[in-house]
Parts: sequence; C-alpha cells; structure tokens
Amino acid sequence: MSQKLMGIIPPMTTPFDSDENIDTTAFRQEVRYLIDAGVHGVAVGGSTGEGHTLTTEEIRCLTEIALEESAGRIPVITGIIVDSTRQAIDRGRAVADLPVAALQITPVHYLFAPDDEAMYRHFAAIADAVELPILIYNVIPWSYCSPQLLARIINEIELVIGVKQSAGDMHALAELLLLLQGRGLVMAAVDDLLYPCFTLGCHGSIAAILTAVPKLCVSLWDAVKDNRYDDALNLHNRLLRIWNAIAGSNLPACVKCAMNLQGRPGGATRAPMPAASPAQESTIRTALQVADVLPAI
Repeated sequence: MSQKLMGIIPPMTTPFDSDENIDTTAFRQEVRYLIDAGVHGVAVGGSTGEGHTLTTEEIRCLTEIALEESAGRIPVITGIIVDSTRQAIDRGRAVADLPVAALQITPVHYLFAPDDEAMYRHFAAIADAVELPILIYNVIPWSYCSPQLLARIINEIELVIGVKQSAGDMHALAELLLLLQGRGLVMAAVDDLLYPCFTLGCHGSIAAILTAVPKLCVSLWDAVKDNRYDDALNLHNRLLRIWNAIAGSNLPACVKCAMNLQGRPGGATRAPMPAASPAQESTIRTALQVADVLPAI
C-alpha cells in the first residue's frame, strides 16, 4: 500500500438528485469538507453510501472523484457489495487501474451464505484476480465471518490486509484483535462504542457516525491517542446521543439528514429507502444540539 490506512475514514454518503442520479458537485464538495475536517481517509460505495444500489460505472465515477479531490492527501477505499465472486472480481477490476488504497468487500449479501471454505475461496479468488489490497467488510448477519476464519484469511491471503468489523459485536472484535496479534488491520464499525474499540487497539474506524459528525470523531481518535481519557469519555457520550438518533433501517437517509442540518448537501436517497421522517429529523436535530454540533435554539 502506498498510503497507510488508519484513524478516521468516513464511509461517504452518495448524494442523489430528485431523479436519483448522482450529484457529483455535492459529492466533490463533501470530499473537500471531510479533508478539511481532518479525516485520515474516505471510503466510497459502502453501506452508508448505498453501495448496494450503485452500478459498476457509478462506483468508478465516485472513486475517480474522491481521488481527484483528495489529490493524494488521504487514501481512498472503494466499496464492493455484491452477491458472487464473479461480480466482485468484475467490480474490483473496474477500479484496478486507479490508485485506490484498498477494496472494502462484503461477504455475499444475498440469503444463501457460503460455508467457511467457500468464503475463504471467495476472498482468495478476488485477491488473485484483482491484485488490490482487500478489507473484509464483516457486516452481513447471515453471512458472518467468525474471528477464527477472519484470522485465517488475513494470515494466509497476502492481499487481504484486514477487516472492517461491524454488526455491533464487541466480543468478536476483541477476540479478533487477540487472534491477529497485530498481523492485520482491524477497523471498528461499532458506531456507539468507538471509544472502547480504540482503547482495545483498533487501527481506526470506518463507520456511519464518522460521516455524520467527522470533527467529533477525529477529536475522539486524537484524545485516545493522546491518553486524554476524560476528554474521550465526554466525546463518546456526545457521539452516543447522535448515534441513538440516526440508527435505524434508513441509516443512510438519517446520516444525510444530519449532514443537511449542518449545511452539508446530503442529497436524496435511492428508492426504496425512505428519507428521514419529520420525527427522525427532530430527534437528530436535538441530538446534534445537545452534542454541541448545532447551536441550541
């Protein structure tokens, strides 16, 4: 890797216009905002970016824009959320000529989960065909990789450099860190518990809360790294209020709502995901005010 992956790496939302086309102007603006906020990288086409709805051409477009706007200042990760090894290889090859730091790839997303050997072969085949670093995005509840399987894949497949550990399982995250003993990257995506994730030794985070309030998350990362634990606990409590407000089945829409309230153009969602409801918007606004992200009215 030419650029080290660590710290706060927001999974960017994808702003859509009223016709559900990508608003590239808004996307460029957001890349610049995140860099100015001090983030250590960005990821495109993940769950927060509604990556499951994007075409291969759209994924490449977002990747190109993020790379152009970052201009080498921070690494860019490309997300892949598909249902077969062949699809993942095709999508990975579509950005293989670009200087992406890594591909963030989920296990297959559909109902039928492969067993451990098939999962191993899935990531081995992608690594062999695409020849780019891979982060396993361990998020699919019915297609979940155990810490033992993840450790095996990371130890044995050279281009699998780590995992984004999601789905709220702190025990699995702690066990994975213990098994790996520093041999791979573990990026936290337990949005409401980033503070303990960082203190356990995670190398950073790729999580929706980072996109909603990047400056607070950078501050949390810095506080833990500087051993300022009172500050870190205060930041954790502020972030927890915000996470409780945005968490839900339309999480990307709620992240966009939080962005909009801060004057950042989040754009529309892509159907059938609904926009944040008036009740959700009110709850998010209050949480941002209590956390001192927005001024109280």
